[in-house]
Amino acid sequence: METRVAVAAIIVEDPASVTPLNDLLHQYSAYIIGRMGIPYKEKDIAIISIAMDAPQDVISALTGKIGRLKGVTVKTTYSSF
Repeated sequence: METRVAVAAIIVEDPASVTPLNDLLHQYSAYIIGRMGIPYKEKDIAIISIAMDAPQDVISALTGKIGRLKGVTVKTTYSSF
């Protein structure tokens, strides 16, 4: 199956969503190239970026599940190939 490279930018505003988010990322770890997390204590949020190489439907499934978490926002950008 053809894969695409994508980067998901995630903002976590509800600390209670951190564990479910980490569980989701673990479930999709086979597709994750790298992850960077930045705690922004002044605003009490976390900023996370996830680089992935996966089929389009897998990326959409993961980001859709992330976006349904309370207090979590996700935006994704894709490579052209």
